Amino acid sequence: MTPPRTGWQTRSYLLLSHAMPLFAPDILRRRLKRGREDPARWQEKLGHATQPRPQGQLIWLHAVGLGEVMALRGLIGAMSAIDPALHFLITSTARSSAQVIGANLPARTRHQYLPIDAPRYLGRFLGHWQPNLSIWAEQDLWPGAINACQRRGIPLALINARMNADAFQRRARLRGLARDTLSRFRLITAQDAQTASHLRALGADSVQVSGSLKSAAPALAADPKALADARKALTGRKLWLAASTHASDEAVALATQRSLVRHDPAWLLILTPRDPARATQIQSQAQTHGLASALRSTHQTPDSTHSIWIGDTFGELGLWYRLAPTALIGGSFGSTGGHNPWEAAALGCAILHGPNTANFASDYSTLHAADAAREVGADSLTAALTDPGLAVMATRAQALVTAGQDSLAPMARTLCGMATP
Repeated sequence: MTPPRTGWQTRSYLLLSHAMPLFAPDILRRRLKRGREDPARWQEKLGHATQPRPQGQLIWLHAVGLGEVMALRGLIGAMSAIDPALHFLITSTARSSAQVIGANLPARTRHQYLPIDAPRYLGRFLGHWQPNLSIWAEQDLWPGAINACQRRGIPLALINARMNADAFQRRARLRGLARDTLSRFRLITAQDAQTASHLRALGADSVQVSGSLKSAAPALAADPKALADARKALTGRKLWLAASTHASDEAVALATQRSLVRHDPAWLLILTPRDPARATQIQSQAQTHGLASALRSTHQTPDSTHSIWIGDTFGELGLWYRLAPTALIGGSFGSTGGHNPWEAAALGCAILHGPNTANFASDYSTLHAADAAREVGADSLTAALTDPGLAVMATRAQALVTAGQDSLAPMARTLCGMATP
């Protein structure tokens, strides 16, 4: 492996990062006032730990978004199976990801917010946690933190990397910084061949294509009482789910639900928007279709007068996927590019999606090759929901999740071997 490099772009970045404490606390306080930071934990972003470090080896894993953070759970499980004495620290940046992972943490795992990429904050963070290995997922790479780990002798791995053409072009504008950052990783794995090619073009010495971690993530948790209560209340209803939706998905889902209830009022659509704050807007749109809805956030459970249950809460997808036998995965009818289908697959839910799944192209390619997901349009969704073959399709998707979990062992062994004593 080529020794780590520190060109002028990297030196400039690291020099400028010393100035971040001049304005970072004020920015965080303003975000706190707007409700965008956690009042009890926002100072974690300044490097102040809110939990003790456990005794023994600690593996630090970082991912940026909710889906990326949740995908780490499968890898943690595989590493734990190899060495049950390991402890894990997950970091992320978004408040929503912290809320959801908090209800789904694997054993011996803690969560903290990633500190701002400045030496003062990183020094506090690394001094407290002293990780034996630092694992970075997908594409959220912070040069200061990565450089600080390398200086302290903490081994670095980049896993599950994903980089489309647009992301590559953005990185290429600071090619020297990208090259230097990538040179500090002892192991780099990519989800697909395109990402591997982009990483090599940016200066990565060696990249392995290993597929997506999302397909190997354990099933999302659900509150047992909430699940039992919902099943009891919804006895006799025909359920389907529109998950992680945006406006374009909701337009299709609402029109489909209107068609379904005209023929059979037992149909109930569970609709979980990607942004729960849009719930009242969705409720108004449902009314224009003549569909009455109940809001989960106000503890409403649908009765016979409701055709829609709006799941406007964080961290309950495990509940919704257990209730509904079929899910339309959102983000696929507009320009978003789709969302993660594997959470539905892990819970035996049949997967339907719209035409735009660019963000998960390789994932859906795998599902389609196994006849484990189906693309639908606005005019074909109603027929798809009544297809008796969906149950078999769901079983195939769940089998792919099991296979993905079994395939994690080689990577987990490699990562366990990288951790410093």
